[in-house]
Order: sequence, then C-alpha cells, then structure tokens
Amino acid sequence: MTKGKVVQIGIFVSLLGLVSYKLAPKIGIDNFAASTISNCILILIVIFWVSSYVYRVLNGKMTFMEQRKRYRKKYEKVVNDKLEAQFNELSKEEQEKLMEDLEKNP
Repeated sequence: MTKGKVVQIGIFVSLLGLVSYKLAPKIGIDNFAASTISNCILILIVIFWVSSYVYRVLNGKMTFMEQRKRYRKKYEKVVNDKLEAQFNELSKEEQEKLMEDLEKNP
C-alpha cells in the first residue's frame, strides 16, 4: 500500500466518522452514544489495520519485499541472458573448456 493510499483511507475514515457523528442526532441517537459508537468503530478499524500489518510482516508480503522480489527476478533474467549471449559467442573449444573448468571447480 502506498503512502497516498494510506492518506486517502485516513481521510475517508475521518470523514465517515464525522458524517456519522453529525447524522446520529438526526436519527434519534444522543451525542454521547454517537461519540461512543464512533470511537468504538475507530478502535476496531485501528485494531484491524494493525493486525493486517502484523500479518503481512509475518508472511513477508510487505510492499518493499514484493518490489525487491520483482526487481531480483528481472535482474537475474537480464544477467542470465547476457551470460548466455556471451557463452554462445564463444567458439566450441572455448565453450568446452569453460564447461570442464566449471565441472572441476563448482
């Protein structure tokens, strides 16, 4: 989740709480009950958000980790393609010599 998404969600939740607090007296709920309900909802949202964050940390599904995995995969593909191209440019004798050297010294 990006920082922009976190800010958008925070603004949305704040506006939702404000709207529900302002509309509660109009549907017959007094201010004390409305503030209690909105506080409980906010606490549940925070608990859910923190627990989802802890879940992502424990499973390694954080944004940075996902970006790093994608980068590493692309990097390895580029490196492997370059190595394969260099290997194919070698003569048959040089390829055989290189393969023998690799088998001797893994």
